[in-house]
Amino acid sequence: MAERASSSASWVVEMEKLLEDSRPSVEMARWKQCYIYQVPEFIKKMTKRAAYQPQFVSLGPLHHGKRHLLPMEEHKRRAMLHMVNSTGKPLTEFVAAIEEVADELEAAYEDLDDRWRGVNRGSFVQMMVTDGCFLIELLSIYQSPESENTDYADNDPIFSRSSFTNLWSIMTNDMIAMENQIPLLVLQRILFVTWSGTPPSAGEINNMVRSILNVPLFEEGVEKLGLHILDIFHKQYYGTTPHWEGSDKYEPRTPSAVELSEAGIQFIKNNTRSIHDVDFENGVLSMPLFTFHDQTEVELLNLMAFEWLHPDAKYDVRSYITFMDNIIRSERDVALLRSQGIITNHMRSDKKVVELLSIATKLGNANIDHRLGHVQGKMNSYCRNTIAIALARNRRNEWFTILVNNYLEQVF
Repeated sequence: MAERASSSASWVVEMEKLLEDSRPSVEMARWKQCYIYQVPEFIKKMTKRAAYQPQFVSLGPLHHGKRHLLPMEEHKRRAMLHMVNSTGKPLTEFVAAIEEVADELEAAYEDLDDRWRGVNRGSFVQMMVTDGCFLIELLSIYQSPESENTDYADNDPIFSRSSFTNLWSIMTNDMIAMENQIPLLVLQRILFVTWSGTPPSAGEINNMVRSILNVPLFEEGVEKLGLHILDIFHKQYYGTTPHWEGSDKYEPRTPSAVELSEAGIQFIKNNTRSIHDVDFENGVLSMPLFTFHDQTEVELLNLMAFEWLHPDAKYDVRSYITFMDNIIRSERDVALLRSQGIITNHMRSDKKVVELLSIATKLGNANIDHRLGHVQGKMNSYCRNTIAIALARNRRNEWFTILVNNYLEQVF
């Protein structure tokens, strides 16, 4: 009994030490610093585990040292040394620049392992310097003209033009993996050294990262330094969120594309790339072009996981993919939207698109945002009116029978 009492007393002392850290203001500050996460096991089981993890090169501490990633460690060090040599700056300046913000960098990671903290901080700083220089070298090679000498041998297995081109798609997949991020602050600090003490602006860093993702420059908050590469990708993907003053009432489901077509609805591709530019007026659903390719699954799963895990992230992508999944339920729906120019499919088959959305929508948002829900409500209302007119005319033709049997009871 004495031992149990002693154990309980020790526990009370330990918890009392933590009381100060449990105040809302302290916890809020802590969570505000954190923005790089381990994807929870339930999400990995629901979707695809490999999508959130690096397959070729590790960035940051979460997968550093994994066996299948070790071969790239030598090449990352080579990239760092190339960069240090080209700048003429001593390596100690790069290390010092990262050490100055090491506390902030550590706090960015959720549940950072002790092997990177305290007496092991030196290993953490070295990794940040190496990975940051490696990324900047990739940026430099990507942005340089093909005719320009990249300071690497023509037969370099990673950084020669031919090797770089062959490996670029797998490297970009790794750069947007949720568990493979480093803060963009690392790039800013390293470039502070290479630019001789003139710090690059947040907008310059953001635009540099945007260029390797081959996406438009986002306008919202462009002068605020992005958190990491996935954050920049997420911002450009959803773009500027339009102001919405419509009704908060909406319907979460809608008939599929084929069923909507059978109800007389037409599909038109609009001329923007924004996922917000979806509207329904006078029997016409207008949408931006959506391209499916081999990297789409990795992109969507990481974008949606980021929305799940980061409290400040908007859930626009989750809503949009839920909307797409609502109208695409079969290969016939994909084929119809392809024929109307709404979808471009570079995957092996239309079935692959259906399977991809089936996986991605597990991270979707059951209650999609009010604007897309409002669009669905307008489409449903159009279908109800179509049915009512047909009933009034007693038109029992084939499309009407399909309309009623397939989704009247499910949706309305």
